[in-house]
Amino acid sequence: MIVRAATTDDIPAMAAAAAAAYRVGFAGIIEPLVLVGYDRAYFEGRFASALASLTVAVADGIVLGFAKTTAGHLDMLFVQPRAHGTGAGSALLAEAEARGVRTLECFRDNAAARSFYEHRGWSLLRSYEREFAGRMRDFVFYGKG
Repeated sequence: MIVRAATTDDIPAMAAAAAAAYRVGFAGIIEPLVLVGYDRAYFEGRFASALASLTVAVADGIVLGFAKTTAGHLDMLFVQPRAHGTGAGSALLAEAEARGVRTLECFRDNAAARSFYEHRGWSLLRSYEREFAGRMRDFVFYGKG
């Protein structure tokens, strides 16, 4: 598996990974009618203008997941649900850390993500509420190093 900068050709695979990860990972956190709006088309548009901040994990020519970072913060890290346990998430996180990423946030109730980060040495710094998808939601903020 390699982690590399994302290209325009990767956008459809990244968008598919994001849409699938949202449906699976946020099913109990975000209302189903809201989740419908976070589809491939939504993410394709978002990623087209953010290529410089995206990396992908690729194995055998297939994009397994991606990370988006901004100024030392991990904005997104998603792996195709069928690729969980392949090491793609760990590889993306390690690469982001090597580039200086030291903070991230996730939904408070996203137990799988929280466990993933905590098992890799990230520490909970604070909990808070903020607006997301039209309403206030609970988040946690993590730091490392």
